[in-house]
Amino acid sequence: MDNLAVLSLLALAPILVVGVLLAGFRWPAKYAMPVGYVVAVVVALTVWQMDFAGVLAASLEGLIVAGTMLYIVFGALLLLATLSAGGAMSAIRAGFNNISPDRRIQAIIIGWLFGSFIEGASGFGTPAAVVAPLLLAMGFPAMAAVMVGLVIQSTPVSFGAIGTPILIGVNQGLGGDPAVAERINVLGLTMPEYVNSIGFQVAAIHAIVGLLIPLMMVCMLTGFFGPDRRFRDGLAVWPFAIYASLAMTVPSILTARFLGPEFPSLFGGLIGLALVMLTSSRGFLMPKDTFDFGPRSAWSERWMGTLDPTKAVDTSFHMSPLRAWAPYILMGSLLVASRAIPELKTFLTGLAMPVTDILGTGISTGIQPFYLPGFVLILASVFAFVLHRMKRQEILRAVKVSAGQLAGTAVALLFAVPLVRILIQSGPELNSSGLSSMPVTLAEGAAAVSGGSWPLIAPWIGALGAFVAGSNTVSNLTFSQFQFSTGAQIGVPPELVVAAQAVGGAGGNPISIHNIVAASATVGLLGREGDLLRQTIFVTTYYCLAGGIVAFLFIHGLGMNLGTVMLALLLTAIALTIRWMLKQTPPPAASHTGIRADKS
Repeated sequence: MDNLAVLSLLALAPILVVGVLLAGFRWPAKYAMPVGYVVAVVVALTVWQMDFAGVLAASLEGLIVAGTMLYIVFGALLLLATLSAGGAMSAIRAGFNNISPDRRIQAIIIGWLFGSFIEGASGFGTPAAVVAPLLLAMGFPAMAAVMVGLVIQSTPVSFGAIGTPILIGVNQGLGGDPAVAERINVLGLTMPEYVNSIGFQVAAIHAIVGLLIPLMMVCMLTGFFGPDRRFRDGLAVWPFAIYASLAMTVPSILTARFLGPEFPSLFGGLIGLALVMLTSSRGFLMPKDTFDFGPRSAWSERWMGTLDPTKAVDTSFHMSPLRAWAPYILMGSLLVASRAIPELKTFLTGLAMPVTDILGTGISTGIQPFYLPGFVLILASVFAFVLHRMKRQEILRAVKVSAGQLAGTAVALLFAVPLVRILIQSGPELNSSGLSSMPVTLAEGAAAVSGGSWPLIAPWIGALGAFVAGSNTVSNLTFSQFQFSTGAQIGVPPELVVAAQAVGGAGGNPISIHNIVAASATVGLLGREGDLLRQTIFVTTYYCLAGGIVAFLFIHGLGMNLGTVMLALLLTAIALTIRWMLKQTPPPAASHTGIRADKS
């Protein structure tokens, strides 16, 4: 056990170094990831005794995988920048102007539903970058707008950017592991079918855990930013919040089951948005009282940013809603067609560029440039160029903006993914020490310590990866094989442990420093990262606790076990929290507070 403990710590060293540099010394990822990569190379060469060709081949494999990720990210950023430069995003935002004046309802519809759709289409932190300025322009305090944008970067994140955390993160994280191939053969599945099944399990856990996220968001909104700081004001709209949650998660889980991991957040957010907007216009489950933040003069200075709210949204463009949404509609249609029509799927996947036996090591990978979502996203952008009659300067500005945003993450990814591939490829096939790969060694150590309780812990590892890297995709790339191996070690279905990892990686996004800084910058809120972290930590804590419990119960069921005990404790804590909220003193009718009676 002592030797295993030492090896486990050495296997964890590259990730620990990155975590300390990012969280402890506040280094940017573009500096921390190269250092972590160097540590991984040193450990692989000296302790695991990989030969130099194996390390170089794993690094080249990582660069190719990183290139596919950057291809998708560029397409997502280009589409968003195109819609912004051409005026479509302003038209989409203007379409929300007739929403209820109640700030709780606005936060749920724009943050939870529209934000989930943007997450599904773009991912990589773009929902907060879109939602926060929109809410700011509608009269939200800057910090409240950012908090809403961060909280919703939880449930839909596992299927963000057309399913990248599953299709790239989990798929590439598990790829090349003989144990995974053996498990797939036992189940009688192909690798894509196996990844899709994990995606469905992820969606199922999210549907249960995410049920309370919209309600938690509005309770935080009224408790932290309401004039009376009362969480019960958010609790008052619980029927609408639960309804809006189900409006997104039910289509999401059905989409994951029948279409695959590309679409749950995209279609879940879009269907939920259309449904809730329609029913809200008819007064369904709308609150009788209206909540507002109170007079701006009474707001705390710490809530305010440097951006002028009246300039947060450009309303100079005039475009019909259908024309504004058309590129997104085209994108969704093409993605569905390319995944659902067998002949088209076969044709597109056949236009692949395989890279086999890199440097004679047996490591192989490949690129499917016309099947990857990046191709569809770029096509949708070109369609928007024409449909929105964009000028040459606008097109160039969109390309320049998206390329500039891509450059900010490229360096980190170009070192992070090779780091992960070195860890994964460090097994006995490419080393002379006879040691299992670093993730498997970590799994053996974790299994020895935790035993059968590991599914309760798995989401916290995913959250740690997201906190460190600022990405669910990178977290899954880093830890999927580790989680799979741990599940196999303790004798439970390893795919459910991987699903818990993916759920935890999504739940860790609200506390990612990278996401907090990026979202804050969109509303001119700088230097308040600590305040936001202290708010969003509640979401991550709940998500990891609940996600671990649900995964454990999926494996073992209800009964005399630790998962059932943890479920009882969590439900008790939620009940006590609700009771405490309800005891908060209500305001006098028609007072100066943010709650006012509906005149109707």
